[in-house]
Amino acid sequence: MKQSELIQKRCDSCKISPPHFDETICLDRYDGVLQNALHQLKYQKRIAFAHGLAIAWNNALSEQLIQAPENYLLPVPLSTEKLCMRGFNQSWELARRIRCGPQIRKLPHALKRHHRIEQQAGSPLNVRQSKVRDTFYLDPNVIGLLQNKAVIVFDDVMTSGSTLDEIARVLKDNGVSRVINWVLLRTTKPIHESSL
Repeated sequence: MKQSELIQKRCDSCKISPPHFDETICLDRYDGVLQNALHQLKYQKRIAFAHGLAIAWNNALSEQLIQAPENYLLPVPLSTEKLCMRGFNQSWELARRIRCGPQIRKLPHALKRHHRIEQQAGSPLNVRQSKVRDTFYLDPNVIGLLQNKAVIVFDDVMTSGSTLDEIARVLKDNGVSRVINWVLLRTTKPIHESSL
């Protein structure tokens, strides 16, 4: 597919205000058959579901992505407080199990997140964007590694894209040349925290 064809697939919002990330690849829609498995992983702490979800990703996408030219894969982080409450980062539990080419190095702790009390779910796009502004930062020890590199950011769910856009902004502000999102599930309409 040519770049011009990909640009034509952008939503109106992305055409008006292009995001900082360069591309997003999703496995399925949020309200599809994998939603319950993701809920079992995140809210019932059934880590075995990470294996099944990763198998679904590997069977559907790994063959086409195995030659991806990116250098690093970073999971979307949880804040230390949220990580202590949940006990694990679902994005990393998925990302660590997906197949990548040997050229892609997984860095589970490169991205960091400040703790924010207010929730994003159900908020309008402009509110979501303001809530995530300056939420993420990079471990100073990896900034040199990422200079002029292409990076994959892995997340379990993409809702408005605000989180991934803010991460891409931070990465590019720190010298990353290209940011690709790999996302398990993508919402097609707003969702509430109770269903996330």
